[in-house]
Amino acid sequence: MSGALFLGMFDDAALFPPGSAPMGGALPAHREHRAGPRAPYVGPFVVSAARVAELGAFLAREGGEPLEVAVTVPDGAAAVAGAVSSVLSFPSMRLAAVEVTATPGGAAEAAARLTEHLPEGADGFVEVARGAGARVDLKAVAGSGHSAKFRTGGLNAEAHPGEAELAGLMGAAVELDVPFKCTAGLHRAVRHTTEEGFEQHGFLNVLLAVHTLLDGRGTEAAAQVLADRGAAGLAARAAALAHGEAARVRAVFRSFGTCSVTEPLEDLAALGLLPAHH
Repeated sequence: MSGALFLGMFDDAALFPPGSAPMGGALPAHREHRAGPRAPYVGPFVVSAARVAELGAFLAREGGEPLEVAVTVPDGAAAVAGAVSSVLSFPSMRLAAVEVTATPGGAAEAAARLTEHLPEGADGFVEVARGAGARVDLKAVAGSGHSAKFRTGGLNAEAHPGEAELAGLMGAAVELDVPFKCTAGLHRAVRHTTEEGFEQHGFLNVLLAVHTLLDGRGTEAAAQVLADRGAAGLAARAAALAHGEAARVRAVFRSFGTCSVTEPLEDLAALGLLPAHH
């Protein structure tokens, strides 16, 4: 396995908690990431719909190539049209993706609005609400041409789904052929406990749990992979993936938003999965 498993995986969400970088710091840092050896692994710059105009003002002063952006729409399906229109009004931006938060039972409406308003070449993601209705919402996303988005962390312990819950969501996504991305909480490569006492999933665990599901070993086995804290074993398993297997995994687990691009890459370098200069 080469670094192909991690290409374009880290969407730059530096503006979002817990990092909450100011626009004047996050934007130059993103440009630097995209201009150097980290570039193959860094996805679009993530901005909330409420801050698109602010980003546009910074870009007007900066100049340069149009910025590839993913816009989050926390206000739901009704706000998709306005968010898309806002980004498209700035020639300094290229809309790469729209990520809309769906209320429980509202995934079908969110997917429909993405279909209606997304320009060609932009990807749509529906953030599926956690809970008993998540599978029904995933069914609504299936066949729409859009992907799901799972929230894997936040600013309190309750925002972090346990391994059984996340494995269940991922298993349903694989079964229904719905690609997904994750957001929040995947700060490090391997599962760990934070200083605040939060149990956080590792993005390497998630990748390998997807591989487990694709191999037909079921959600219980995937949950065991999500719970694994053995960094050396996880790294060895990832390194052993053939190029085709890596591509299959990434066709399902497309990316995740991270408030730090450097931390996950440093983890991969420390595990021997990427060259240190990346």
